[in-house]
Amino acid sequence: MGLPLVVITSHVLVVVLSLHLSDSRCKTCNHVMTTEDIEDWMYNQLDDTNHLLHGVVHVNGYGHLLRVNGREGGSRVLSGTHIMDFWDRLCKVLGVRQVSVMDVSKKYGLDFRLLHSIIKGHPWYGDWGYKFGAGSYGITLEAYNTAIETLANTPLSTLSPQPCKPRTHLQDSISFYQSLSDHKLLTFRDLFQYLTTLIHDANKVDFCSSKKAKLSDSRVLCAWSMGDILRVEEAMFRVLRAVSGSAWVSWRSLRGAVCRVGRPELLDYCLKELKGKQAADGMVVNTRLNPDSGSIEYRLEPGSGNSISMTNNPKFPNCPSEDHLLRDLRFLYESLLCPPQHTTPNHITNQTSSAQKILDCKQFVKNYHPELRFPNSNPHSLILNCKLQLTQEPTTINPPPEHLILPSNATIHDLKTESSKGFQDVYLVLRRFEADELVGYGGVDESTQIKLLIGSNNNNNINTITVSGKCVGSGNGKSGLTRYRMERGVETWTLDCRCGAKDDDGERMLACDGCGVWQHTRCVGIDDLCSVPVKFVCCKCGGDGGGGRAVNGGG
Repeated sequence: MGLPLVVITSHVLVVVLSLHLSDSRCKTCNHVMTTEDIEDWMYNQLDDTNHLLHGVVHVNGYGHLLRVNGREGGSRVLSGTHIMDFWDRLCKVLGVRQVSVMDVSKKYGLDFRLLHSIIKGHPWYGDWGYKFGAGSYGITLEAYNTAIETLANTPLSTLSPQPCKPRTHLQDSISFYQSLSDHKLLTFRDLFQYLTTLIHDANKVDFCSSKKAKLSDSRVLCAWSMGDILRVEEAMFRVLRAVSGSAWVSWRSLRGAVCRVGRPELLDYCLKELKGKQAADGMVVNTRLNPDSGSIEYRLEPGSGNSISMTNNPKFPNCPSEDHLLRDLRFLYESLLCPPQHTTPNHITNQTSSAQKILDCKQFVKNYHPELRFPNSNPHSLILNCKLQLTQEPTTINPPPEHLILPSNATIHDLKTESSKGFQDVYLVLRRFEADELVGYGGVDESTQIKLLIGSNNNNNINTITVSGKCVGSGNGKSGLTRYRMERGVETWTLDCRCGAKDDDGERMLACDGCGVWQHTRCVGIDDLCSVPVKFVCCKCGGDGGGGRAVNGGG
């Protein structure tokens, strides 16, 4: 069937319309193209970061969002939010019925579906109405929602249930942001919401400041010579050397000590740029935030140390820089996935289990319901969702319902004709399909009007009906069903895993060499980083009572 493909490159939007068998010749090079050519081309482009968005909408109105590359993925201008806003508006204009997405996106190098779920209670795509579609390893919607609430509302105190001496880096990090915030940070959600807010604001300030930096620096150098700047810096070095031991000197004290060396504007400029400056004796200026007063302090050290570089953020004047905030975010995120050893065992189990469940839910969908958004212009028309029921093998062909609009006086015969045409036009495998009867009304005369059987559309309710039929044979007697391979393949196989999964969820699996039943490798104790054994026998066939075992030297 046709595949309208939407691609946003860094320069242009490209829409590739569906190709039909009667018009399959490329108008550019005259090459005869097939549906497979279009699909191969589409998937070969996914790794190209010049393409900012890849989306596919099938002619039946169902689509897949394959890739979004915002500023972290390839765009220098557009954010992921800008691109998603465009995609969502495009889908609404096109009357798309449903779109699925596999959320494997990362932000700051972290799995964003976990980070965003903690912060907002749903994945990033949820901002545009995408909801839970399916979970891997048998995870249900209820389990997914419970995991989010459990993890997001976990008290920060569980990471430090009792005072440790000496204090850990994790305790210091949490205490620092609790003291920095003007409201209480009690849970994981509070902490990560605050951190990401700081990062967002620091990013905006840095972006705006970068536009003024060259102009500002040029004005400074025009007002004062490089010799003036070096003279002030040397005076500051002398003050810092005079301080005994490892004491810190506050911004105000250092500025006051050198106030006669230069004008106030020059002193402020040099103080701002002092961090990381190297004195003649090889010592380097380090800075920090005083944990009690929140003021910036300086001292000379043999190395750069683990200082907190500051951002020039008027909203959070004593806030660490964006780089430092990102380091802390990664550190706290890793502590969330792997709690420290002194954490209560029960909390460790709940925390890691909830995080894993969120990470195992990557499939999300959005239903646009175009039939509700675009009311039929003719109020007397009959709107139906038509399901298909094949009466011949293979009966596994189960497409989604087709949306039909019929005259108000349409009969059963009209419905059969329109439904046959609808499925034929959309699915190549059903191009010879013919509807035989309306399921549940087999004995009713074909001239009977549909509205007498199921009523008319009232209160925007869309009636659903089912038609049964078969694909008629071609000239050689073949129905055509066996000529085309379904997306899942032609082979028959069984998945029965201990996690409860009964169908392919995209995770790595292996089959038992005894019974042929498939299971997840993770569920039978094979780590994702380990190779799959050459031969494997499940617990039912091997009788070991565990997850199964490799045989004949399988690694």
